[in-house]
Amino acid sequence: MNLSAITVSFPLDEETFEELQNLCKVAEIDGHVYHQVMNLPVARNYDMRGFYVLVYDDEKNELVGAGTAIDLMGLNTYEWSILVAPMYRQLGIGSAVYNVLKDGMAARGSEGELALAIEGSHFGDEFLQKLGYLYSFSESTLEVKAEVLEQQGPVTLRPFMQKDTEALVTIFSEAFGDIREESLELIDFNTTTEGLVMWTAEVGDEVVGTVTTRKEGEVEWITAFAVAPNKQGQGIGTQILNLVKDYAIRQGEKTILLDVEIENVGALRVYEKAGFMKSTQIDYYIYIK
Repeated sequence: MNLSAITVSFPLDEETFEELQNLCKVAEIDGHVYHQVMNLPVARNYDMRGFYVLVYDDEKNELVGAGTAIDLMGLNTYEWSILVAPMYRQLGIGSAVYNVLKDGMAARGSEGELALAIEGSHFGDEFLQKLGYLYSFSESTLEVKAEVLEQQGPVTLRPFMQKDTEALVTIFSEAFGDIREESLELIDFNTTTEGLVMWTAEVGDEVVGTVTTRKEGEVEWITAFAVAPNKQGQGIGTQILNLVKDYAIRQGEKTILLDVEIENVGALRVYEKAGFMKSTQIDYYIYIK
C-alpha cells in the first residue's frame, strides 16, 4: 500500500471538495455525520483561514484520510479535526495527519487550538487522549425550519450601523463576559467578513440585542446571538430568532442552524422556545502536555 499526503489551503477546488464529501459519506458507517466537523460548509470560502491535510491511497487513487484546521473567528485560534476511512484505521494515518496539522498551525502563527470530536466517537476520544488532550466542553448544533413569520412582535431587525457599536459592546460584554477589545474585534469580524450579516435588534429606538447570520447553500447559520441582560425573560430572544426564520425563508433557505454550549441552560431554553432541536454534538479538547 502506497500512501501520500498533501496540504491544501481554503478554498478547495471542486474535485477535492467532492473527494472529501465522499470520505465523509464512507465514514457514516460509524453512525455519525462528519460534514460539519470537517468544515465542508466553508471549504470553498475564500475568506476563511484554514487548510486541509489530505492522505491518498495512490494505488486506488482514493482519498482515505483528512485533517482540517480553521481559524473561524480570525483570532489565530484554530479548531482542528481528523477523519480516516474505516478500512484504513489503525495504520497510523491519524497520527501522521496530526503532526502535519500541528506544523501547519504553527507556520500560520496559531496562538491557540482546540481539537474536535463528534459525541460518541470513541475512536476520536481515545485518539485525542493518547495525544495529550483533555475534554473541555461540548457544543450542540441545533436546527429549525425556516418559516414565514405569522405574528409580528415589537422587536425589529435591521442591518448593523456604526452608531450601534457602543450599545452592542455593552451587550456583548454583559452577555459573554468579553472585554471591550474582544467585543470590538467580534463586531469588526462580523461586519467585514464576506457572507456574514450582522443585525441589530430594536424595540422602538432602543437597541435590545443582536444576531449575525451566514448563508451556506440552503442553510442560514446563526452566530453572535445576544440579548441585553436587562431585557431577558421578555420573549425578545424568541422574537429575534423568529425574525431570522422569516428572513431565511425569504432568501430561499430551508433550515436555520446554530451552535450552543450544552452548559448554557439559559440559551438552550430560549432556542427550545423558538422550536430548535438538537442535530449533533461536538466535543472540544484542549492540549495539556
